[in-house]
Amino acid sequence: MFGRIAESRNWLGVLFMLPAAAFLIFFLTYPLGLGVWLGFTDTKIGRPGMFVGLENYRWLFDDPVFWLAVFNTLFYTVFASIAKFGLGLWLALLLNRHLPFKNFFRAIILLPWVVPTVLSAMAFWWIFDSQFSIISWMLMNLGIIDRPINFLGDPWNARWSVIAANIWRGIPFVAISLLAGLQTIPQSLNEAAAIDGATPWQRFTKVTLPLLTPIIAVVMTFSVLFTLTDFQLIYVLTRGGPVNATHLMATLSFQRAIPGGQLGEGAAIAVAMIPFLLAAILFSFFGLQRRKWQQGND
Repeated sequence: MFGRIAESRNWLGVLFMLPAAAFLIFFLTYPLGLGVWLGFTDTKIGRPGMFVGLENYRWLFDDPVFWLAVFNTLFYTVFASIAKFGLGLWLALLLNRHLPFKNFFRAIILLPWVVPTVLSAMAFWWIFDSQFSIISWMLMNLGIIDRPINFLGDPWNARWSVIAANIWRGIPFVAISLLAGLQTIPQSLNEAAAIDGATPWQRFTKVTLPLLTPIIAVVMTFSVLFTLTDFQLIYVLTRGGPVNATHLMATLSFQRAIPGGQLGEGAAIAVAMIPFLLAAILFSFFGLQRRKWQQGND
């Protein structure tokens, strides 16, 4: 029997996948299932809860802070993801050229990504400080403003500030991933298009961009997922303030569940994020389907 399993590639593949599957079940599937279950209970810290059905979700539906967190999450994700894609694509195209010291620049550009998130957030907390902000100091010395900007104390200033911090941190991932995709595109295709009289913009839109689309779909899916579930950056910078203006669904879930003690309510907020995460995954799926179409597969 064991000899037959060893000779079967399918069974051998299953055996090799079992440790990884056990790891995923224990560390991902079980916490997810527990979170979904807690969302249907009134569990609190130190007290087991009772099954209350959709009561937590009915309460959230009438909670203005929850809907503000939904708005903040979508606003934060959309603007940060678009900016990261635009700047990341520009950097990838720049680094794909024959530039001096390009390997050095490729290494430098990864620094914002490899620096711990909490350390980055603390640096931005100093940059956006209401009294000692380096940005306010520079603008005041240039005579553009006459008093420090309240970056994290004003609701809209705080929203744009955390978006700027997320963009700075996320650009390297997008840029390096798209650069890897650009290097898989045969140079002969661009050369042929140039011989046929195509302008640089036409070569980009008709040759480079279509071939890069599958990579863009996957990269942007991960970027959206990372942004949608962002927690550390927001929690260190603003903790959801001022007046809940920067609360994302992830930070609100933590606040209600751990400091607030309402585990059931916090779990319900976390479960409410699942439709948005599934939408991002479907975006990646259709991007991969387009890749199959480009390759001529059914």
